[in-house]
Amino acid sequence: MEAKLELLALVLGFLSLSGTVLVTLLPMWRVTFSFGIVFVEVTEGLWMYSSSHVGSRKHFKVYDSGMVLPPELQAARGLMCISILLVVVALSISGTQRFKSCGDNMRHKNVTLAVGGSLFLLSFLTTLIPVCWVAHTVTLHSPLHDGLKKKLGESLFIGWGTAGLLLLTGIILLLCYSKRRSKEGEDKPDYHALATRGLQKVGSDS
Repeated sequence: MEAKLELLALVLGFLSLSGTVLVTLLPMWRVTFSFGIVFVEVTEGLWMYSSSHVGSRKHFKVYDSGMVLPPELQAARGLMCISILLVVVALSISGTQRFKSCGDNMRHKNVTLAVGGSLFLLSFLTTLIPVCWVAHTVTLHSPLHDGLKKKLGESLFIGWGTAGLLLLTGIILLLCYSKRRSKEGEDKPDYHALATRGLQKVGSDS
């Protein structure tokens, strides 16, 4: 059962990695509509943006500088890169435990599960925080104001789903760690009881 849970965690971990990379690269974090003389749609991402008229094709352009981004998107860029790094490290650690089995050192196996699960939970936070922050700024300006209206981009919805996968993966790995720890405790000999029996045997022999 534990082996199946660990395998499930790895599968979910790879899906989470794909999700974090997709959310980071997709230029659809925030969409702004301008209802002036000409209707304009502006789509913003962490690395690219586009500006197009109704019915025209979108052409995405890379930002000239990260400094032109608003604070929430600047923070999201850094946090999402950290998320990707954390997931890669967590998968490397968990994969080593799964496929190489860390030799016969049960304690080492438990440590890798605990560290991998903790990294997944940390990446859950570094993914959820920027997604919710950007969503909050969008909802604050959602009513039509000065001819502008903003809406949530597709990247945010993918980000919430990815955060859920990261949370689930971390919980599964820590659950496996907890079960392994309990078994490790059961397998350890009771040295106090053995010592007591030894003393009793010595006393009876004398």
